[in-house]
Amino acid sequence: MINIRGVTLALHPLFVLIMLASVFTGQFIELITLFAIVFIHELGHAAAAFLLGVRVVSIQLLPFGGVAVLEDRGCMPAWKEIIIALAGPLQNVWMILVLMFLDRFHWVNNEFVIYAINGNMIIALFNLLPVLPLDGGKIVQALLSLRLPYHLTLLWTLRTSILFSALFCLYAALPVWLNTGGLQLNMLAVGIFLLYSNLVDYRNIPYRFVRFLLGRDALFYQQAVQGNFAVPIFSLPVKHLDSILRLFRRDRYHIIYVMNEHGKIIAVLPEQRIIRSYFKPNGGGT
Repeated sequence: MINIRGVTLALHPLFVLIMLASVFTGQFIELITLFAIVFIHELGHAAAAFLLGVRVVSIQLLPFGGVAVLEDRGCMPAWKEIIIALAGPLQNVWMILVLMFLDRFHWVNNEFVIYAINGNMIIALFNLLPVLPLDGGKIVQALLSLRLPYHLTLLWTLRTSILFSALFCLYAALPVWLNTGGLQLNMLAVGIFLLYSNLVDYRNIPYRFVRFLLGRDALFYQQAVQGNFAVPIFSLPVKHLDSILRLFRRDRYHIIYVMNEHGKIIAVLPEQRIIRSYFKPNGGGT
């Protein structure tokens, strides 16, 4: 584990074991190449985050990929998250172009170029799958959060990701069940990692949603400067505060109109008022 200017660089213990095993199997160059590809991919995320003013906490290299952990206090705009997510696969694109250029003039061994290009393509395409916590999953989640309530977006993107992660595991074991081959260990390891990550994130949805609510203080001023209209939410006095808050959308400010049983507006409340009431002792009522 190395700390560079507040950013922790960490290798998963299993990754270290795989590197040592590669020395004895004669595949060290191939593994180092994949290591470099994954590292540059993650550096792309980190560089984009730095340029957009988002703090990078750590870069972790796993046996089958990497992850750049960002400091997210619940107020990161969706467009920033999308750009940061896309920055990783874009590194694979320019690396492929450079490799093709080098191969054109025969400056690098052809077999190595083909291996490196295939490695870049696999890592880029895999990360663009619409499954969390992959880049594609983050992009889909950010886009949906612009149209759907944030809490609903968290629920369904994680539920979908759990389903697809389980399908990864089943697909890895399918040849054994059909008696057509052996267990696909690489795919099974990826599926288990994705499944575990999504189950943990699903369990932590309440904490992530609270962080989202606590990070909305500056949203009113951002929307006012941009000249955006507040999105109205209509509610009855007896409606639970939690059900109102779950209608909040990312990057949009809300005004809550409280109506009586006859449909007449009896109160107009800014969203800060609802959030403060929710976090008071015995909050969550009307």
